[in-house]
Amino acid sequence: MPATHMLLLACLAWGTGARTAQLRKANDRSGRCQYTFSVASPSESSCPEQGQAMSAIQDLQRDSSIQRADLQSTIARLSSLENLLNQLTLGQAAGPQGTQEGLQGELGTLRKERDQLETQTRELEVAYSNLLRDKSALEDERRRLAQENEDLARRLESSIQEVASLRRGRCPQTPATPREVQPDSREAPQWNLDTLAFQELKSELTKVPASQILESPSGRPRSDDNGCGELVWVGEPVTLRTAETITGKYGVWMRDPRPAFPYTRETTWRIDTVGTDIHQVFEYSLISQFVQGYPSKVHVLPRALESTGAVVYGGSLYFQGAKSRTVIRYELNTEAVKAEKDIPGAGYHGQFPYSWGGYTDIDLAVDETGLWVIYSTEEAKGAIVLSKLNPESLELEQTWETNIRKQSVANAFIICGTLYTVSSYSSAEATVNFAYDTGTGVSKTLTIPFKNRYKYSSMIDYNPLERKLFAWDNFNMVTYDIKLSKM
Repeated sequence: MPATHMLLLACLAWGTGARTAQLRKANDRSGRCQYTFSVASPSESSCPEQGQAMSAIQDLQRDSSIQRADLQSTIARLSSLENLLNQLTLGQAAGPQGTQEGLQGELGTLRKERDQLETQTRELEVAYSNLLRDKSALEDERRRLAQENEDLARRLESSIQEVASLRRGRCPQTPATPREVQPDSREAPQWNLDTLAFQELKSELTKVPASQILESPSGRPRSDDNGCGELVWVGEPVTLRTAETITGKYGVWMRDPRPAFPYTRETTWRIDTVGTDIHQVFEYSLISQFVQGYPSKVHVLPRALESTGAVVYGGSLYFQGAKSRTVIRYELNTEAVKAEKDIPGAGYHGQFPYSWGGYTDIDLAVDETGLWVIYSTEEAKGAIVLSKLNPESLELEQTWETNIRKQSVANAFIICGTLYTVSSYSSAEATVNFAYDTGTGVSKTLTIPFKNRYKYSSMIDYNPLERKLFAWDNFNMVTYDIKLSKM
């Protein structure tokens, strides 16, 4: 028997208290060697009857089973302690070498990570250098295109002056023909269409599409009327471009009717308003860039924008701050906020929108007279309220309350101080259905046809410089020609 087992048996014997144990060795009747282990009862002076003896034997057997279980548990614990001791002993012997190998492995891993970071850093530096080079190339291209635009404008002006001069009768006379033109004859002289001067003038004029000639020779906006009047006709929608992604389902696009340097009458801005955190404003220096979808710059607004009611006027973007009744003036050239103003009592974030929704509670507008804001209040009980704004400070200069419910119309715009509303944002046969004249304070019903070609117009604004309506209809940016009655 191992020494540990003997030790445990001794402890077990000691744990029985004051019991006296005897171990005897003798042959039995068959001559086999037999060991006898006797323990005196600590509480009984004599053995009980047979039944009691059987109970005592069972108790002894139960105690013996418990003792054997305790013994086995003790042996298992001792074996575990021996194994642990062996492991500790071996660990002390091999510890320094194992620790060194572990440190070397960690050091190798760190070196690999460092090499990967250095490689990524070099790649980022190369990408940044490429971006700087591309930016420089784009800036050079922008300057070149701006110079070409200026040259074209000068040539166009020169051509217009030449045409005006020709119309006044300063035409070069052609060589005499057999049929002489009498001084009092009303027949126009014959032009030699093959002359170099005419061919050069023709080529210059055809380089600029007629749709881009926005002013007459006198410098006034091109229109069939002589100034302001009442809206009498809206033309068919003309699609300029279509948004490429789902963020362009509805939005706002505009040009500045009072452009300020460095912007021109061609500079176009666009904002996709699908989303909850709208900060990006895309800028296009030329109409061709806007049509092709290549922005020359992207502005990141310092505050999120809400709704499709933004406008550009005098070099500044005017928009409603998200989840507020605050109108903000953002100067585009300096990329700085120049003014902020709460519209008193104005509903916002879905209190009084147009019928199509879109949080269009506050809608900014521009006409021949300046900057406006269209909204409603609790006091007006949902009716449209108009206020004229100071474009510098955003102070309210004058306010009108109409009898037109804001949520019953799809959109609104202002021409020559008169508010016009559109009946539906989705019907292909909608109408301009109401007009409110701020000069007289009188409103009236209208039935001017207005076509929602793509059946989801989320923005309609008037540009007084071009005398057109700009609209955003279900991913599509469109314009409408208009006619005003003569005053």
